[in-house]
Amino acid sequence: MRARWFGFPNPVNETSARLVAAGVVLQGVVYLAVQQWWVLVPLAYGFLARVLAGPRFSPLGRLVTEIITPRLTSVEHKFVAGPPKRFAQGVGLAFSGGALVALAFGAPTVATVLIAGLVVAATLESVFAFCLGCVVFGQLMKLGVVPESVCLECSDISGRLAAATH
Repeated sequence: MRARWFGFPNPVNETSARLVAAGVVLQGVVYLAVQQWWVLVPLAYGFLARVLAGPRFSPLGRLVTEIITPRLTSVEHKFVAGPPKRFAQGVGLAFSGGALVALAFGAPTVATVLIAGLVVAATLESVFAFCLGCVVFGQLMKLGVVPESVCLECSDISGRLAAATH
Protein backbone atom coordinates (compact mmCIF):
# COMPACT_ATOMS: atom_id res chain seq x y z
CA MET A 1 0.00 0.00 0.00
CA ARG A 2 2.86 2.39 0.75
CA ALA A 3 4.14 2.38 -2.83
CA ARG A 4 0.67 3.20 -4.11
CA TRP A 5 0.24 6.39 -2.07
CA PHE A 6 3.79 7.44 -1.37
CA GLY A 7 6.91 7.62 -3.44
CA PHE A 8 8.57 10.04 -5.75
CA PRO A 9 8.60 9.91 -9.54
CA ASN A 10 11.79 8.77 -11.21
CA PRO A 11 12.54 10.17 -13.71
CA VAL A 12 11.14 13.67 -13.23
CA ASN A 13 10.00 15.91 -16.04
CA GLU A 14 12.34 18.89 -15.68
CA THR A 15 9.76 21.21 -17.23
CA SER A 16 7.37 20.34 -14.42
CA ALA A 17 10.10 20.74 -11.81
CA ARG A 18 10.94 24.19 -13.15
CA LEU A 19 7.28 25.23 -13.19
CA VAL A 20 6.81 24.06 -9.60
CA ALA A 21 9.92 26.06 -8.69
CA ALA A 22 8.35 29.12 -10.34
CA GLY A 23 5.29 28.62 -8.14
CA VAL A 24 7.57 28.43 -5.11
CA VAL A 25 9.22 31.69 -6.17
CA LEU A 26 5.80 33.33 -6.40
CA GLN A 27 4.74 32.05 -2.97
CA GLY A 28 8.05 33.09 -1.43
CA VAL A 29 7.87 36.58 -2.90
CA VAL A 30 4.32 36.95 -1.60
CA TYR A 31 5.55 36.05 1.89
CA LEU A 32 8.46 38.49 1.64
CA ALA A 33 6.02 41.22 0.59
CA VAL A 34 3.29 40.66 3.18
CA GLN A 35 5.24 38.99 6.02
CA GLN A 36 2.23 36.96 7.15
CA TRP A 37 2.78 33.51 8.69
CA TRP A 38 -0.23 31.97 6.99
CA VAL A 39 1.39 32.48 3.57
CA LEU A 40 4.04 29.95 4.61
CA VAL A 41 1.53 27.21 5.47
CA PRO A 42 0.69 26.22 1.86
CA LEU A 43 4.35 26.65 0.90
CA ALA A 44 5.57 24.27 3.63
CA TYR A 45 2.67 21.88 3.04
CA GLY A 46 3.49 21.72 -0.66
CA PHE A 47 7.08 20.75 0.07
CA LEU A 48 5.98 18.12 2.61
CA ALA A 49 3.47 16.66 0.16
CA ARG A 50 6.04 16.53 -2.65
CA VAL A 51 8.69 14.92 -0.43
CA LEU A 52 6.26 12.22 0.65
CA ALA A 53 4.46 11.52 -2.61
CA GLY A 54 5.72 13.68 -5.46
CA PRO A 55 2.93 15.76 -6.97
CA ARG A 56 0.12 13.42 -5.81
CA PHE A 57 -0.95 15.49 -2.74
CA SER A 58 0.54 18.85 -3.73
CA PRO A 59 -1.96 21.29 -5.26
CA LEU A 60 0.88 23.11 -7.04
CA GLY A 61 2.42 19.83 -8.17
CA ARG A 62 -0.87 18.56 -9.54
CA LEU A 63 -1.65 21.84 -11.29
CA VAL A 64 1.73 21.73 -13.00
CA THR A 65 1.88 18.01 -13.88
CA GLU A 66 -1.77 17.51 -14.84
CA ILE A 67 -2.75 20.82 -16.41
CA ILE A 68 0.15 23.10 -17.34
CA THR A 69 2.93 20.76 -18.52
CA PRO A 70 0.68 18.64 -20.77
CA ARG A 71 -0.40 21.82 -22.58
CA LEU A 72 3.19 22.78 -23.39
CA THR A 73 3.29 20.74 -26.57
CA SER A 74 5.91 22.91 -28.26
CA VAL A 75 8.40 22.41 -25.40
CA GLU A 76 10.94 19.61 -25.58
CA HIS A 77 10.60 17.93 -22.20
CA LYS A 78 13.78 16.63 -20.59
CA PHE A 79 13.68 13.97 -17.89
CA VAL A 80 16.10 13.94 -14.97
CA ALA A 81 16.74 11.64 -12.03
CA GLY A 82 14.15 11.73 -9.25
CA PRO A 83 16.23 11.23 -6.07
CA PRO A 84 18.07 14.58 -6.28
CA LYS A 85 14.79 16.40 -6.96
CA ARG A 86 13.22 14.71 -3.93
CA PHE A 87 16.23 15.78 -1.84
CA ALA A 88 15.78 19.34 -3.13
CA GLN A 89 12.10 19.23 -2.06
CA GLY A 90 13.31 18.15 1.39
CA VAL A 91 15.63 21.15 1.53
CA GLY A 92 12.70 23.36 0.56
CA LEU A 93 10.68 21.79 3.37
CA ALA A 94 13.52 22.51 5.82
CA PHE A 95 13.63 26.16 4.73
CA SER A 96 9.88 26.78 4.65
CA GLY A 97 9.19 24.72 7.77
CA GLY A 98 12.15 26.39 9.49
CA ALA A 99 10.65 29.77 8.62
CA LEU A 100 7.35 28.76 10.24
CA VAL A 101 9.16 27.57 13.36
CA ALA A 102 11.20 30.77 13.45
CA LEU A 103 8.02 32.83 13.34
CA ALA A 104 6.46 30.72 16.09
CA PHE A 105 9.48 31.50 18.28
CA GLY A 106 9.41 35.22 17.51
CA ALA A 107 12.27 35.36 15.02
CA PRO A 108 10.80 37.00 11.91
CA THR A 109 14.22 38.00 10.59
CA VAL A 110 15.31 34.35 10.54
CA ALA A 111 12.10 33.48 8.67
CA THR A 112 12.76 36.24 6.13
CA VAL A 113 16.33 35.05 5.54
CA LEU A 114 15.19 31.44 5.09
CA ILE A 115 12.49 32.38 2.61
CA ALA A 116 14.82 34.74 0.74
CA GLY A 117 17.28 31.85 0.38
CA LEU A 118 14.48 29.60 -0.81
CA VAL A 119 13.43 32.20 -3.39
CA VAL A 120 17.01 32.43 -4.69
CA ALA A 121 17.31 28.64 -5.00
CA ALA A 122 13.88 28.28 -6.62
CA THR A 123 14.68 31.10 -9.04
CA LEU A 124 17.86 29.34 -10.10
CA GLU A 125 15.85 26.17 -10.74
CA SER A 126 12.95 27.82 -12.52
CA VAL A 127 14.93 30.22 -14.71
CA PHE A 128 18.22 28.41 -15.34
CA ALA A 129 17.42 24.72 -14.57
CA PHE A 130 20.15 24.88 -11.94
CA CYS A 131 19.06 22.85 -8.92
CA LEU A 132 21.13 23.71 -5.84
CA GLY A 133 19.61 20.81 -3.92
CA CYS A 134 20.66 18.47 -6.72
CA VAL A 135 24.22 19.81 -6.56
CA VAL A 136 24.32 19.21 -2.80
CA PHE A 137 22.87 15.73 -3.34
CA GLY A 138 25.66 14.97 -5.82
CA GLN A 139 28.29 16.20 -3.37
CA LEU A 140 26.80 14.07 -0.59
CA MET A 141 27.06 11.08 -2.93
CA LYS A 142 30.72 11.88 -3.65
CA LEU A 143 31.37 12.07 0.09
CA GLY A 144 29.63 8.73 0.65
CA VAL A 145 26.86 10.22 2.82
CA VAL A 146 24.29 9.16 0.22
CA PRO A 147 25.01 5.66 -1.09
CA GLU A 148 25.65 5.45 -4.81
CA SER A 149 22.92 2.80 -5.02
CA VAL A 150 20.32 5.49 -4.26
CA CYS A 151 20.93 7.00 -7.67
CA LEU A 152 23.56 5.57 -9.97
CA GLU A 153 22.63 8.13 -12.61
CA CYS A 154 23.31 10.90 -10.09
CA SER A 155 26.83 10.02 -9.03
CA ASP A 156 28.24 12.28 -11.73
CA ILE A 157 26.10 15.35 -12.37
CA SER A 158 28.80 17.20 -14.28
CA GLY A 159 27.21 16.29 -17.61
CA ARG A 160 23.83 17.71 -16.55
CA LEU A 161 25.46 20.85 -15.17
CA ALA A 162 27.32 21.39 -18.45
CA ALA A 163 24.11 20.86 -20.42
CA ALA A 164 22.25 23.35 -18.21
CA THR A 165 24.77 26.10 -18.93
CA HIS A 166 24.51 25.75 -22.74
